[in-house]
Amino acid sequence: MAAITPEAKKTIEQNPVAFATVDDAGKPNVIYVAAVKAISPNKIIITDNYMKQTKENIEKNNSVCIAVCDNDGNGYKLIGSAEYFTSGKWKEFVEKMPENRGLSAKGAILVAVSKLIKLK
Repeated sequence: MAAITPEAKKTIEQNPVAFATVDDAGKPNVIYVAAVKAISPNKIIITDNYMKQTKENIEKNNSVCIAVCDNDGNGYKLIGSAEYFTSGKWKEFVEKMPENRGLSAKGAILVAVSKLIKLK
């Protein structure tokens, strides 16, 4: 497992991230997500407020990739595996995130980061 550095954590939590998934036929999908938290040295939690294809892809193929950068172009690429939750601890966690106030958090995606690459 890769360790998410304090600098990477700050960049992830303060900027929208590009979140990429792949379906079972190998067709890619990418979206941007704003409600993201690094919750441990190798885990990220992402809120599902509007996802459809992303959720379907994770259920079929849990390999994911995240890309993020700050306003100065300093960025990170994170590779890992995702698990989708519609109830329980992680769903409750995202429902309580201030970023989700007023939104209907449909689910939570827990990403186990296996590789962290610094960009730039």
